[in-house]
Amino acid sequence: MKQNRELLLKKFAKGKKEQSEVSEVLNCVIYTRVSSKEQMETNQSLEWQKKYCDEYAIKNKLNIKGCFGGTYESAKSDERKEFNRMLKFVRASKQNKEKINYILVYSLDRFSRTGDSAIYIAGELKKAGVNIMAVTQPIDTNSHAGALQQNIQFIFSKYDNDLRRQKTIDGMREKLLRGEWIGHTPRGYSFVKGAEKQTIIIDDKGELIRQAFEWRANGMTYDHIVEKLASYGMKMPKQILTDTFRNPFYMGYLSHNLLNGEVVKGKHPPLISEELFFRVNELKKTEGFKCNPANDNLPLKIFVKDDETGVPFTGYLVRKKGLYYYKVNKIGIKVNRSVKIMHEKFRELLSHYTINSTHIEPLKVQLQYTWDNLTETNTSEKKGLSLQLNAVEEEFRTLRKRHALGTVSLDVYNEFATEMETKRKAVSEKLFELEQNLSNPKELINYTCKLASNLVKVWDMGDFYQKQIFQNTLFPSGLGFNAKTNDYRTIEINSVFGYIAHVARDSHQSEKRTSQIFIEKSDLVAPPRIELGFSV
Repeated sequence: MKQNRELLLKKFAKGKKEQSEVSEVLNCVIYTRVSSKEQMETNQSLEWQKKYCDEYAIKNKLNIKGCFGGTYESAKSDERKEFNRMLKFVRASKQNKEKINYILVYSLDRFSRTGDSAIYIAGELKKAGVNIMAVTQPIDTNSHAGALQQNIQFIFSKYDNDLRRQKTIDGMREKLLRGEWIGHTPRGYSFVKGAEKQTIIIDDKGELIRQAFEWRANGMTYDHIVEKLASYGMKMPKQILTDTFRNPFYMGYLSHNLLNGEVVKGKHPPLISEELFFRVNELKKTEGFKCNPANDNLPLKIFVKDDETGVPFTGYLVRKKGLYYYKVNKIGIKVNRSVKIMHEKFRELLSHYTINSTHIEPLKVQLQYTWDNLTETNTSEKKGLSLQLNAVEEEFRTLRKRHALGTVSLDVYNEFATEMETKRKAVSEKLFELEQNLSNPKELINYTCKLASNLVKVWDMGDFYQKQIFQNTLFPSGLGFNAKTNDYRTIEINSVFGYIAHVARDSHQSEKRTSQIFIEKSDLVAPPRIELGFSV
């Protein structure tokens, strides 16, 4: 009677009865992971992890239904290909007869280092009847204490990961502060493989990048630059070209998010000068005016500025008359000039720097004297710098040898090594500058003299871009235009053409000049670089 009563009462009980013995076969999957590509390539721990998981499954009579991972996956994010594939497999097994009961991992940090995210994933899996089992940290997560212990380990794994990440970031920042680059080099540069210290050189694409800066500084549009680069075999989308022009790496500086808004001098060689970099980026400032597309009828726009206010001239077309005009496009300033007036005045300016064809041959001789004098001076200076460099390197070798033998302490070595390295770098840079000589100065002299005798003709024959290059070569800082007198003001003249015009005027006044006089004037001319891109 009592037994029947107990059976009737059990019909009203809630919850599932705990079974002391599990008769069903339990299934599992194995997930292995390494934290770096180096570990994956050298197989430092993948086989080791799987070996431990296999042994645990056999010992606990678990049926292995799949192995996942076995590759490099970062644990700082749960957006992982193999990880997600494993979760999808486990959840899908619920629909099958072979339900997955355990996910075996070598340790909990192999499963995830995301802290609260890992806790959430583990909780969702547990609701589905799936437990995470770290074979080297076996925890019974069916109890509250076990679940808490597992969650604490997840949190500590994230904390350890954050510490490692911070150390890595600090190391990268220190490297940047030393002037060394991290990551891939910008286009036009490449690392020297096998070098003891980080060495970055300008590669074969560097010259095209430098030329792109020159084109942009001379007024060429982005679309035209993209086309020209493509014609030389370099594909560069407009957006990447824009980022390239704004990257100070090309003038020898480092800019990176880890530098917190600072710009650091790099140890790599600059591709362009700071002046060229700032000229290119100055073109991005609209200063209240809009730059019209390239127009062969308006080559002086932007290049010429109002002498009083410094505002650049733009251009427009009077359709009824079919005439083009230049104007200063700013409120409060009313300066308009016809193309005819502006261009005629520019031709007059060019004529002041144009030499008479009868003076070409004597001028060539005089310029050769100047060049020879510069070369002779450079040769003597290079010899002295080479001796200095050899002396510094010999001192450095002696210092290293004494340190290796123990006669010089580490503190003393570091102090003098830094001083010697700085001195060696300074001498090397100066020597490098002097070695940048032209291989064929005679050809350059012939070309320059011929150009100087046809300045007006060359300008007239050029298209918009050729005229822009021509104008910026002769007058690097542009021109000012005085609206009251209708005259141009030369802010800066190319030193080579300025010197030629000066010598030509002297030759005109007196045909009998001695070479000594021209040698004395040699300091007026720096080693020239003239690239106009068209023939004369």
